[in-house]
Amino acid sequence: MVQDVFLLIHRACQSFDSSKGPVRFWVLQMAYRRAISRRRYLTSRHFYTRLDLDGAASELADPRTKALGFENSIEGRLGNGGLERVFEALSESQRQTLRLHFFEGYTFDEIAAELGQSKGNIRHHYFRGLNRLREQIFHGKLQGH
Repeated sequence: MVQDVFLLIHRACQSFDSSKGPVRFWVLQMAYRRAISRRRYLTSRHFYTRLDLDGAASELADPRTKALGFENSIEGRLGNGGLERVFEALSESQRQTLRLHFFEGYTFDEIAAELGQSKGNIRHHYFRGLNRLREQIFHGKLQGH
C-alpha cells in the first residue's frame, strides 16, 4: 500500500497546487483515497470473508486431528461419495485446470498450452474452481446432502 501511494504521488506530482493547501495534506488525501479504493476492491472480491482452503487442507491431513473424530474428515463433512459430488459440481475446464495444477504440478502457462486456452482463462477457471470448492466443502452446499 505504501509503495502504491509513493508511485501515485510520483506520477501525479504535477497536479499538486500549493494554493489549495500544504503538500502533506495533498499526500494524506491521496493515501486516504487509495486506501479506501483498495479496501473496496478487496471487499468486492470477498477477501475479508474468504476461508483459507490451504489451512483447512493441512488441518484435515494432520494426523493429530484424526483423534478429533470422523466429523473432521472429508468423508465426515461430505458423506460417502461427497468428494466426487463436489468435483462434479465444477465445470469441465475447472476440473481439468485444478487436476493439472494440483496433481500434475503444471504451471498456469503449461496448463494454458495443454488445454489450448489463454493464461487469463486458466486463471479464471482456477480461482472460480477453488471458490466453488470452498463453498461446497465449508458451507455444505451439496445437493442431496
